[in-house]
Amino acid sequence: MKSQDTPFEGGPMDGRVLPVLLGMTGHPPKTYRIPVPDPDGGPPTVLVYRRVPRGHGKRLGLAQGWKYAYDPTGKGGASGPKWPWSKKPYDTEG
Repeated sequence: MKSQDTPFEGGPMDGRVLPVLLGMTGHPPKTYRIPVPDPDGGPPTVLVYRRVPRGHGKRLGLAQGWKYAYDPTGKGGASGPKWPWSKKPYDTEG
């Protein structure tokens, strides 16, 4: 599998560059979770980073690469595609 050196911004990993495996499309994953073990033996803390464009090209405006930005909420975005038929119905009560 191919990997790409990807920079991390914000949080404890700020300024580090790690090799990240690329998917079938040649892009790194949208979210990157890093488990950090607890020194007291408790449950590990999970750091969540989101993929954002590193920069845009001049002509077509395409992303020139990717970087990961720290997500302090730790949610990491949606877990799957958003289908139009799976929207929650509006609240009809007034």
